[in-house]
Amino acid sequence: MKNLICVLALALLPGVALAADNPDWAYPVTPPGQPPDAVTLKSLPGSSKQYTQAQIDDPFNPPDWYPDEHPPMPPIVAAGGPKPAGRACAQCHLTSGEGHPESSSLAGLPTAYVIRQMADYKDGNRKGVRAGNMIAMSKVLSDAEVKAAADYFASLKPMRGFNKVVETDTVAKSYVGAGGMRFATAEGGTEPIGARIIVLPQDEARARLRDPKSGFIDYVPTGRIAKGAALMAGGDGKTINCKICHGPMLKGLGEVPGIVGRPAIYTFRQLNDMKTGNRKGVWVELMKEVVAKLTDDDMIALSAYLGSLDP
Repeated sequence: MKNLICVLALALLPGVALAADNPDWAYPVTPPGQPPDAVTLKSLPGSSKQYTQAQIDDPFNPPDWYPDEHPPMPPIVAAGGPKPAGRACAQCHLTSGEGHPESSSLAGLPTAYVIRQMADYKDGNRKGVRAGNMIAMSKVLSDAEVKAAADYFASLKPMRGFNKVVETDTVAKSYVGAGGMRFATAEGGTEPIGARIIVLPQDEARARLRDPKSGFIDYVPTGRIAKGAALMAGGDGKTINCKICHGPMLKGLGEVPGIVGRPAIYTFRQLNDMKTGNRKGVWVELMKEVVAKLTDDDMIALSAYLGSLDP
């Protein structure tokens, strides 16, 4: 009875989405952990750099493993802004802009689109389980810092193969660890994937080191890519053809972002946030009819199909 009262109380609070609207597999929360090792130096193939895990996890000085393989980073991307909220963009989104499952892929997104998203965080139009850090950052970063970061990520080209989609009936047993990432359990074993997207690193060790070249696999239930292709085209009236706004190749039109090759789990979160009201704004109004009739499984399928395409 006490738990029911708490749930009902939460439901009455403005802007609070119940857990049923935010499945835990899509919105992982980093568990408490031990302080990272500050002694042992780590390295990566092809890089002359060495960092301790504490340095790798530093939100104001994240690793730059391959400094010669990307444009010069503005200070806000490399080292952050006002502390404690103004974290370095590269910590979560990486120097490549590809990001990790807990964040988003920014590589190649239009400058104007990224600037608008930061404004939406600041104005309360984007909120929810995964938005806390971005909301805090949006309130302390200057317009110039936001513009510099947006220009940097817009200049990057998305990497083919960084994010992969694999259909399966079973998936490795896993747990949520550092950085909100999932890792396979040490004892091994598998479990039914059910109606979920489960994301695991292509190389666990490199993911822990925040290697900008080492990506992830979005495991999805069997048959969802084909189902998603049908939904992308309108799903016999269940939704709206994505190409109308996102372009004939789904790679964006003007300020409208490209939606192919992005992490499937991130795409699911955005569709879900639009449906639950955790993501609003002028342009999101156009998406309301798109998501209105979609079930969780529909959103999984659509996300799987889009993620399976080359960026």
